[in-house]
Parts: sequence; structure tokens; C-alpha cells
Amino acid sequence: MSFIAKQVIPLLRIFDEQSAREFYLYYLGFTVDFEHRFEPGTPVFMLVSRGGITLKLSEHHGDGTPGSIVSVVGVGIEALHAELRDKHYKYMNPGIDITEWGTRDVCVIDPFGNRIVFSEPVDANADA
Repeated sequence: MSFIAKQVIPLLRIFDEQSAREFYLYYLGFTVDFEHRFEPGTPVFMLVSRGGITLKLSEHHGDGTPGSIVSVVGVGIEALHAELRDKHYKYMNPGIDITEWGTRDVCVIDPFGNRIVFSEPVDANADA
């Protein structure tokens, strides 16, 4: 029997906890599921989630590479776009892009250069 994955959890490098919290918790609406430091004043490691999305965020040197891209495929891109627009986050105001390969994307870039691309197939609501 071969290995069967149940979930994939990307790890993203962050450099400033406060900026990460503002972006991931306030702007994107994630919640903190787990948080760890070896002692006060040391780098933070967080597990955050929203719906079916889970991400690891780490200030630790060697964890992740700044400028990574995470693709999240789902449905409800219009609702997500409206939610983000209504937050009036001063550093980001993404639109909805239609790609040549048949998705509607909302791309956000965190304060550390990591991109999260939320995608919905153009025909996702064809049967709705």
C-alpha cells in the first residue's frame, strides 16, 4: 500500500509577529490553533486555519522561504473578494483575475512576500 495524504500544510516564513497577525488574523480571517515559543522573546511558530485551509507560520531561521506561493482551490471567490474588500486593509486591495487556464483568482501578498492565490474554476457554479 502506498502513502495516502490526508492534508497538506504549507509552512510560510514570517519576520514580524504583529504584521503577520494583522494580515492573517484580521485581514484574511484565520484563527490561531496553536502557538509556540521556546521562551519569552524568542521567535514564534503558529498554526492558523480558516475553513479547510491550515498554514504554519514561523519566525524561525531556516523555516520556509520568503516569497513562497500557496494555491488554494475552492468555491465562493466572489464572497471572499467582497469580504477582503470590505476590510479596507491599507496594504492590499486585490481584484479578481481570470486566467488563461480557466480559474478566477484572488491573489494576496503577505508582508513577507509570500503569495496566497485563492482560485475557483470558472465553471465551478455551472451546475448551481
